[in-house]
Amino acid sequence: MVRRIDRDQQRFDKIIKGKVRQQLRKYINHGEMLGRKGRETVSIPVPNIEIPHFQHGEKGSGGVGQGEGEVGQPIGRGKSEGDGQGQAGNERGQHIREVEMSLEELADMLGEALELPRIEPKGDDALTSQKDRYTSIRPTGPDSLRHFKRTYKRALRRMIASNNYDPRDPMIVPTRDDERFRSWKTVNEPHTNAAVIYMMDVSGSMTDVQKEIVRTEAFWIDTWLKRQYDGIERRYVVHDAVAHEVDEDTFYRVRESGGTRISSAYRAADYIIKRDFPPALWNIYCFQFSDGDNWGEDNTECIESLKQNLFPVCNLFCYGQVRSPYGSGDFIKELRKVEEEFDNLILSEIEDKEGIYGSIKTFLGTGK
Repeated sequence: MVRRIDRDQQRFDKIIKGKVRQQLRKYINHGEMLGRKGRETVSIPVPNIEIPHFQHGEKGSGGVGQGEGEVGQPIGRGKSEGDGQGQAGNERGQHIREVEMSLEELADMLGEALELPRIEPKGDDALTSQKDRYTSIRPTGPDSLRHFKRTYKRALRRMIASNNYDPRDPMIVPTRDDERFRSWKTVNEPHTNAAVIYMMDVSGSMTDVQKEIVRTEAFWIDTWLKRQYDGIERRYVVHDAVAHEVDEDTFYRVRESGGTRISSAYRAADYIIKRDFPPALWNIYCFQFSDGDNWGEDNTECIESLKQNLFPVCNLFCYGQVRSPYGSGDFIKELRKVEEEFDNLILSEIEDKEGIYGSIKTFLGTGK
């Protein structure tokens, strides 16, 4: 039987999720929740839900529409809410409530909001993982695995068969021979995994604002792909004129300067794939972010490296060009020349933080 408090809790959860859905675009574009990312859940600030109520005036103060003032004259507080100078006030402010949501719930909301198709993994599920499944019962085992229902059913049958069972005093005392325990079997389960390689330009023309855009978009891409695959392996590459494989923390915090050779990042990605991710067994995604300012002579080598090494093995190769006040932005023009040849090449131009939402839809809306 469902208790009333449980129904109220379910209603409250629906209201909270509705609030998050309404403001999901703001959360995505501005990354308000990224600093609150936990192991499996994320805390999201949402406005406190105000319960409507009647406010009665003093007795004898008049009825509706009566009193001093002219038609159309504003009533109530004339000053806007917010921070200000002066003495401490005595008015209530706006309250913010933090609610926790699982990453799976966020991924589902993202898919609904952006109308993302479900990803169709490639490969033949040749990767396997070992898992213990409790599939049988045995007469011996540790107390922690005792199957109480089976144990008492055997004890009941024994007592009935021996005429020791009294329905008026239904006391059942299992013996050692009655005990039954759950037993496990280790099985190999096929599953599909994804390898995600992030590449970011950290040359002098990439500012902290552009890096924050990359960080925010990478979080949401991770959230969606984790929902689609059994396991995600991530690798991170940063580059200026030379590329380096780094860990996740370094990827988001590194500050460098210098020239730009994008081909160095492609060589690093190709090396990682050959070292760790056989293309026949892995779904490979490459996400590259740059301001498009590349050394002119390097463009030809980049295109050749993509055609020969990365395009043939990637489910998707996504290039996001972040607008920078210092970069030329010419590299995306070179990629557009080969865009029609490779349907797994996806291009996106990200003007500012407001462009993150549309860029994610562009990258993941193919369902590959």
